[in-house]
Amino acid sequence: MIQVIDGRAYNTETATKLAERECWVGGAGDFRSWCEGLYRTAKGAYFLHGEGGALTSWASAGGGSGEGLRALTADEAREWLEAGGSECCAVLIEHFDIEEA
Repeated sequence: MIQVIDGRAYNTETATKLAERECWVGGAGDFRSWCEGLYRTAKGAYFLHGEGGALTSWASAGGGSGEGLRALTADEAREWLEAGGSECCAVLIEHFDIEEA
């Protein structure tokens, strides 16, 4: 998928997928189910590709299931990874300056 956001092209085919998170509440057809992938472009920009049901942030303007891209700052990408818990720790350590507590 490719989308232009604020004059910059984001493309899932040419960017590197770093991590994926999903929530299948009642199965793939549930209105609350969603799936998101975090990508990084060759120039270092982060973005999400997501899809989800009518009751998710990915819903279409008409109220049905939807899909799209959202540009993220580096801080937003780090926060998204942190919210992913242990499944995203290796990506956090590899791509961000994470120090030991």
